[in-house]
Amino acid sequence: MRLVIARCSVDYAGRLTAHLPSAPRLILVKADGSVSIHADDRAYKPLNWMSPPCTLKEGTGEEEGVWTVVNKAGEKLIITMEEILHDSSHELGVDPGLIKDGVEAHLQELLADRIETLGEGYTLIRREYMTAIGPVDILCRDAEGRTVAVEIKRRGEIDGVEQLTRYLELLNRDPHLAPVRGIFAAQEIKPQARVLATDRGINCHILDYDALRGIEDDKLRLF
Repeated sequence: MRLVIARCSVDYAGRLTAHLPSAPRLILVKADGSVSIHADDRAYKPLNWMSPPCTLKEGTGEEEGVWTVVNKAGEKLIITMEEILHDSSHELGVDPGLIKDGVEAHLQELLADRIETLGEGYTLIRREYMTAIGPVDILCRDAEGRTVAVEIKRRGEIDGVEQLTRYLELLNRDPHLAPVRGIFAAQEIKPQARVLATDRGINCHILDYDALRGIEDDKLRLF
């Protein structure tokens, strides 16, 4: 990972246009090719970014100090450096991935054993299917034989949808698996996460922990 702290301005040219005026900012260039620009607030969320696959070109000569990041759609992120305050690179290696809490790990185990919960005809390929950025919770096939990646959360929020989106982008590069669609499965899914998932063609599925464990609901029923 390369970390650059610089006084810079940023222009985005694509489906929309956006401009960040000159200010000190943190620029992250990750090994996967992504580039993101951060301010000293907003928690983890960048001011602007370019997701992989993309290419970074650092200008020379008259263009020295101008970084141009281009993605596969031809969209551009142009970073004009005025003063570089810090520039360092660090080898982080392969990340072991997020360690699930006990409930999420148990949900994954139960759903793998009862994969037909997702739909009739579903079959399990494997749990913890490894990708370059971490393991997909469950990889399975639907009744038509299409590959499905399942991300499991106890509480489904936007960051979980983003995580599944990154997995799907990588999995769909594998001709033996593609096309791969996604299912975001959780005991509770926040409305904003459901909207984002739907916009990205990802199905949402509510997991009933007790039902997966085979425990009957003891509430009184009329029928």
